[in-house]
Amino acid sequence: VANNHFTGWIPSQLKKINNLQTDGNSWSNGPAPPPPPYSAPPPPNRPNSPGQNNGGSSSGGSSGIGGGGVAGIIISLLVVGAVVAFFVIRRRKRRAALEEHFEQHQPFTSFPSNEVKDMKPIEESTTIDVESLPSPASFSLKPPPKIERHKSFDDDDLSNKPVLKKTNVAPIKATVYSVADLQMATESFSMDNLVGEGTFGRVYRAQFTGGKVLAVKKLDSTVMPFHSSDDFAELVSDISKLHHPNLNELVGYCMEHGQHLLVYDFHRNGSLHDLLHLSDEYSKPLSWNSRVKIALGSARALEYLHEICSPSIIHKNFKSSNLLLDSEFNPHLSDAGLASFISDAEFQAAQQSAGCTAPEVDMTGQYTLKSDVYSFGVVMLELLTGRRPFDSTRPRSEQSLVRWATPQLHDIDALDRMVDPALKGLYPAKSLSRFADVLALCVQPEPEFRPPMSEVVQALVRLVQRANMTKRMLDGDTSSRRTDDQEQDFI
Repeated sequence: VANNHFTGWIPSQLKKINNLQTDGNSWSNGPAPPPPPYSAPPPPNRPNSPGQNNGGSSSGGSSGIGGGGVAGIIISLLVVGAVVAFFVIRRRKRRAALEEHFEQHQPFTSFPSNEVKDMKPIEESTTIDVESLPSPASFSLKPPPKIERHKSFDDDDLSNKPVLKKTNVAPIKATVYSVADLQMATESFSMDNLVGEGTFGRVYRAQFTGGKVLAVKKLDSTVMPFHSSDDFAELVSDISKLHHPNLNELVGYCMEHGQHLLVYDFHRNGSLHDLLHLSDEYSKPLSWNSRVKIALGSARALEYLHEICSPSIIHKNFKSSNLLLDSEFNPHLSDAGLASFISDAEFQAAQQSAGCTAPEVDMTGQYTLKSDVYSFGVVMLELLTGRRPFDSTRPRSEQSLVRWATPQLHDIDALDRMVDPALKGLYPAKSLSRFADVLALCVQPEPEFRPPMSEVVQALVRLVQRANMTKRMLDGDTSSRRTDDQEQDFI
């Protein structure tokens, strides 16, 4: 190795060679540095791809992973991360949607766990006084979203949830009676004191100490099932607000020991139904004047319920047996407001007034103000003819009063034959004809063509005014038909 201009240190292995010539080189003095650490040999070069040349391959082989490989790894990691993030976000959105759907279909907002632990399920009939609860500021409850859309709840849910119901009712302006007082006055509700039985229950005559006589209605629990005393108190509160001279107004009530009793004035002349259909040959029949007065007073009672009360009250049970007559034969409509507390279907099933209901009620089961107008027209027919609304003892063509009478109402000769024989011809023909015109409007089959009760009242008032004017013009002239002193104020 002499004269080769080598530099560095002579390897120790070469020094062991005998006769080694090293002159002519620039060898370093001192100890040789330690050998470099061992490194794994690079992987063999892959075949060139069609897009690579030999120069590029040879230059990249000594540098390991190139810039393209690093970029590929980074892009792969980003793609994997994006896919993972997509599925995580999608799962969270789905869970949130399920929770929102669950909350929207809950009948009530769930209580926080620290407030519900002491709460026990209560029965459906149990009520909670809203006014006794803490103010809203003391609650941390939030209403479920969009709860306004759900206007009804499942009965099964209600049976297991606390029911918040406002139990305070308006003051009741009626006398409170004890069960003992009413039992004594009715002689323990004896059959001797039973004066009638209707859709809502039985009515008893009650005579109190001092001679005062009242009527006690014992409500039928199968027709009006009150779930609590508050339900009955609400009914009493509502009907105690009804005040009109032609209504049978509430005097008192009893809700002691779970009883549901209503106390009304007692009218000694009984009902219009009894006077028209149950009188014997010795009873004095109703005069034409009294019949017109009963029709006008009854119309005013319905006008009050329909057009004065707010909201309007549909009686649903207008019939001659619910028109009670005082000593001067003024009518007093009973059962006002009672039918509002039961559904139309339940009332229709319990109703006992064949021939009085409007045809649309029989078809749809829905009561309206115009169905009351129809029932009023049926009562006017009873006053005119003296017949029952439905009489199975008559020939088939005459059993339904409305079907038999309606085609004859505008025929003067037929009208004379239709009039109640008990009147014995004691009636003015013009008054009879106008009376028939009014009732014909009321019993029209189409409800939209029936007049409101205010128009019926006006028509009957005009009928009376015209008759009074005619009477004054006659100046007390008596007709051969007038055989009774009671007929001196003949209409």
